[in-house]
Amino acid sequence: MKKFRKVLDGLTTSSPGATVGSPSCGSAAGTPTAAPTPKEIDVQETLVSENFQLCKTVRHGFPYQPTALAFDPVQKILAIGSRSGGVRILGRPGVDCYCQHESGAAVLQLQFLINEGALVSACADDTLHLWNLRQRRPAILHSLKFNRERITFCHLPFQSKWLYVGTERGNTHIVNIESFVLSGYVIMWNKAIELSTKTHPGPVVHLSDSPKDEGKLLIGFESGTIVQWDLRGKKADFRIYYDEAIHSVSWHHEGKQFMCSHSDGSLTLWNLRNTTKPFQVTFPHGKIQKDARKESCKPILKVEYKTCRNSEPFVIFSGGLSYDKAGRRPALTIMHGKAITVLEMDYPIVEFMVLCETPYNNEVQEPYAVVVLLEKDLIVVDLTQSNYPVFENPYPMDIHESPVTCTAYFADCPPDIIPILYSIGAKHKKTGYSQKEWPISGGTWTLGSHTYPEIIITGHADGSIKFWDASAITLQMLYKMKTSKVFEKPKAGEGRAAELVEEDPFAIQMVSWCPQSRMFCVVGISAHIILYRFSKYDANTQIVSLEVRLQCDSDDVISPSENENNPSFSEPGSHSPQPHHHHQHPASPGSRTPEGIKDSIPCLKVKDRAVRVPPGYQSELVIQLLWVDGEPPQQITSLDINSAYGLLAFGNCNGLAVVDYLQKTVILCMSTLDLYGSTDPYQRLTRSPRRNRQSTSGLTELTDNQQSIDMERNKSPTSDHVNGHCTSPTSQPCSAGKPRIPMGPEGPRLTRRGPGRPPFRKAQSAACMEISLPVSHTEESRENSFTRSRSSSVSSIDRDTKEAVTTLQFGESYGRKNDVLPTPCLWVGTSLGVVLLIPMSIPTDQEERMEEPVTMGVSGAVLMLKGSVLRFSFLDCMGALIQPPYEVWRDHNAPEDPDRPRRRKLVHFSPSSSQDACGDGHLAVVCSERQAKVFLMPSQSCLFVHNITESSFVLRADVVSVCNSVCLACFCANGHVMTLSLPSLRPLMDVNYLPLTDMRIARTFYFTNGGQALYLSSPTEVQRITYSQEMCDNLQEMLGELFTPIETPEAQNRGFLKGFFGGNAHTFDREELFGEAAAGKASRSLAQHIPGQGGVEGMKVAASGVVGELARARIALDERGQRLGELEERTALMMTSAEAFSKHAHELMLKCKDKKWYQF
Repeated sequence: MKKFRKVLDGLTTSSPGATVGSPSCGSAAGTPTAAPTPKEIDVQETLVSENFQLCKTVRHGFPYQPTALAFDPVQKILAIGSRSGGVRILGRPGVDCYCQHESGAAVLQLQFLINEGALVSACADDTLHLWNLRQRRPAILHSLKFNRERITFCHLPFQSKWLYVGTERGNTHIVNIESFVLSGYVIMWNKAIELSTKTHPGPVVHLSDSPKDEGKLLIGFESGTIVQWDLRGKKADFRIYYDEAIHSVSWHHEGKQFMCSHSDGSLTLWNLRNTTKPFQVTFPHGKIQKDARKESCKPILKVEYKTCRNSEPFVIFSGGLSYDKAGRRPALTIMHGKAITVLEMDYPIVEFMVLCETPYNNEVQEPYAVVVLLEKDLIVVDLTQSNYPVFENPYPMDIHESPVTCTAYFADCPPDIIPILYSIGAKHKKTGYSQKEWPISGGTWTLGSHTYPEIIITGHADGSIKFWDASAITLQMLYKMKTSKVFEKPKAGEGRAAELVEEDPFAIQMVSWCPQSRMFCVVGISAHIILYRFSKYDANTQIVSLEVRLQCDSDDVISPSENENNPSFSEPGSHSPQPHHHHQHPASPGSRTPEGIKDSIPCLKVKDRAVRVPPGYQSELVIQLLWVDGEPPQQITSLDINSAYGLLAFGNCNGLAVVDYLQKTVILCMSTLDLYGSTDPYQRLTRSPRRNRQSTSGLTELTDNQQSIDMERNKSPTSDHVNGHCTSPTSQPCSAGKPRIPMGPEGPRLTRRGPGRPPFRKAQSAACMEISLPVSHTEESRENSFTRSRSSSVSSIDRDTKEAVTTLQFGESYGRKNDVLPTPCLWVGTSLGVVLLIPMSIPTDQEERMEEPVTMGVSGAVLMLKGSVLRFSFLDCMGALIQPPYEVWRDHNAPEDPDRPRRRKLVHFSPSSSQDACGDGHLAVVCSERQAKVFLMPSQSCLFVHNITESSFVLRADVVSVCNSVCLACFCANGHVMTLSLPSLRPLMDVNYLPLTDMRIARTFYFTNGGQALYLSSPTEVQRITYSQEMCDNLQEMLGELFTPIETPEAQNRGFLKGFFGGNAHTFDREELFGEAAAGKASRSLAQHIPGQGGVEGMKVAASGVVGELARARIALDERGQRLGELEERTALMMTSAEAFSKHAHELMLKCKDKKWYQF
């Protein structure tokens, strides 16, 4: 507990940041003033650095770019490897673990040590890793790096500690799983094949031990050569030379036959009695053509041959379809007796695996399901039913069904909201799934004690919105809605007019949700806003549409002195277009002026007929920005809605609009410049339209050189060297730094169109994210480059656009210095670091509210910060968070009760309600890209200021509650996650967590209460993190257990006589063959053993700032523990070595004891 007494700091005022352009104290005119009368703020701040620690909690979604699959048939857990080196391990719902190889190398193959709680991964950097799964956060125990050979295939027999490793050179090495050391026993390729063979057999593509005899190893080479190697005799039993390349091999459980899949789409069945030719050759999908030739087929990449007790065997394979059928989807084929079933897939098949009742390969397999890993989905097919239905997937694998374009995260929601959303969403669930239980049911998971209702909202490129239950670190879909249903379907026109039909015209840019009032608002890429109300009843509704002309000519803002007496928006909703040159744009019929310019039409057409809407979120109002004189509407950059006031505010780079959604009217529509009135802090120069506009010009022209330099220095990097490509879901990359200016005589208008692209998608918002990153024309780059132009986004001002409205917040505050009582206000933040307060007058009576207009006074206060404004929040004088007022939810479609007329019930959190001892007033927390300030209202004096970053800029900032207190959490473009105390803005945590390598991270990062945050770590996965020490401590309890002690099923009785006389070949001792005593040591240069971290859990983070020492001390302790562990391991190895030496010495002594000296 620290007691803070803060008076305006002399050091802060004299710091270099507190210059003319960015005064540390705000005033009505935004100019430096004398220090205000010192006011003592007496706040008991409880948060300290020890309350914070950053760590990953859980990852949801489908593993991005999967490469490998493995299943433990006893533990019943599944592992999926990915191209980026990630491994996801899945069990029953709630058991979901993510591991990452530090190298980031692609995972080639995964092998479980069945029922041992361990997993072997082979990576593309030719390293084998052994993972310990007996802890909630798996860790690598050992690694083995091959130096001279490339790993191509691995095989680990059941209940064996020796792993067979095939290489690109055709050699087979053997690794001891316990010590992770290479055996001296090697099967060289030139020994495996005949000496007379003149060509190299190619890489090893298959290894498996014979079900009949574990001492026989079947080696498949890519060229078509198959060798059965006698491990005891160190010779080949037989060799098969086939003229088609081999992709996979699968044994019959009796060990007398095996099946191969080939590159020509054929399957060959081989009998061990006669290996000179295949017993059977089939082309499952190759029909005989008229000229008696077989159709050419695609390769069969994998085949599995599984036997059943009471029916014909299953032959399941992927690929093999004929080439001539264009457009055929990837397929999995199931052959059961004479029946052939082709299951078409939505995405290419990466890998599949048949799940069987027994882990023993020499028993009847009894397959019951097949797991199919696709490029973007995971499917499990039920083999026990003749129609092969799929199981309903309990994991949230469809987050990426349409690319995610924005996220929102709400912790500690009202407890009734999740059951209501689930009950409505359950009515729309798909049917036709298998009735059996999900077969991947391993691990254990219990609901922890530290749980509360959490909801994640994702917005998607197709205009859909998904609500997810994120309580207790799980994720389950609650409810899905489609915003596109509000609009008519865009129709493709003839010729170039077809360009106007967008690929993703409904894509979601941002969402705003009030869980208490259940009001929901979305902003779309086509400059549209849809307001939804929640109802438990279906209804017939007529969608109300408002069209707003929020567009001003570029001349009006760039050269304001010419239009001082004739501003762009002299009255709310009015506009006087200036004369200008026209650009010819293709336009659909009825949407253009006589000159052929699109004007006063929205980008999308709202349905004008009554529509029946189901229970759930029902659209109440659609707001669309209009085209103006051939110019598309600029994307919306900020939004706020308040259910108590009945108001919705939004802004873009042209200005601000406020809509009364109760009366369905626009009450304010002004350019940003007009919002200042007489309090504009910048004296803007008149400039010629285009002649002198250089690409090196600053954010804005200022009269004072020092101020201009300061503003240039305080710009977001996005406004100078970061402008790279147009960020929209389908945008093409632009060359970095090129101004979009026509070189001809058309005049000063911005050219926002690219060749062959729809005009409104090129509209650049002033606060759009533009980070120069490598982009490719794939769905990934389309998804990555989509901008979420919101208050939390990178606020870059394009040199040819205007001052953007970057954040908005309704709340009870003091609009002017001399206000005595708080009134409804709208706080407006701009991309130039200016904060405007707009006081409002709202009728309080319910009847008056529906009839009397809401009035707004634009001549409120002006405050200043460095960089684009990102976030507002309000505290009372005791340091407690003041929530915005809201209306308690009531169902508008519920039947009327004459005895109880419906009235609006409002909940207000007045700043003065809990401050009788402190007097009136409240604290306003304002955070920008560069700094945070705390102002005392209504005096507007700056009490605290903290420069968050000089070299980077803040991408996301939120005021959140942690440990029964509040703090400011920030995520910077340089990857730092930091927290600051409130109101004193002391740094509490500063962790270099995640470098901004991708637009997606910036666009989807979101902080919430309880010390939690999330971001999209890949196009298909959501990563949740915590920055709370308490949650880090409780994380072990919340995570699922991957390993549960289960007895290994006993092998079937092989018969009395065979067992009694030892007639079976299963007395094979691998230790005798592969151990160091028999096989010797492998060459040290062949592979290098790397000890793992053992059980050291948690994330190693590079820490700096105030908590750096603490974090470094923790890391040092971890490393000391690791070193002690390694020392213990080395000691154990030395003891083992000493014992072996002693044994050999004793044997030598016995051998030589009776020999004479001349016998040596």
